Amino acid sequence: MKLSIMKNVNNEKKTYIEDELYKYNLAHFPKDLRGRYEQIHLFIEDEYGNVRGGLLGEVCWNWLEVNYLIVDEDIRHLGYGTKLLLEIEKIAYEKKCDFIKVETLSFQALEFYEKHNFIVYGKLNNVGRDFEHYFLKKVLIN
Repeated sequence: MKLSIMKNVNNEKKTYIEDELYKYNLAHFPKDLRGRYEQIHLFIEDEYGNVRGGLLGEVCWNWLEVNYLIVDEDIRHLGYGTKLLLEIEKIAYEKKCDFIKVETLSFQALEFYEKHNFIVYGKLNNVGRDFEHYFLKKVLIN
């Protein structure tokens, strides 16, 4: 058998890799957590339907992962980030998640997440040469 490593962007092959990893992981998780995957999208919209921010996340087995959270600069400090976090936490409880996890860079929202009781469980230094990359979680079930 001759194998080679190829570099290219190919969505069909990407989907194959994602599916294979998913199947492998599924075989190792408890049966009651299998099939627990759901995308969660929350949007802040103005009266004209324009998106002014939002949160993109997903339920994965027993946790909820926040992948993106952004609020337009001109409406920051009006409480919309907090409202998004409170809504996603409510969803996480409804979905019986044990914790929520999120990542942020040192110039982004570390203090914001800590203010909402997320704790740092990991950190990478020298990201972009001048920053830190933080990994945070909020435990929902003891």
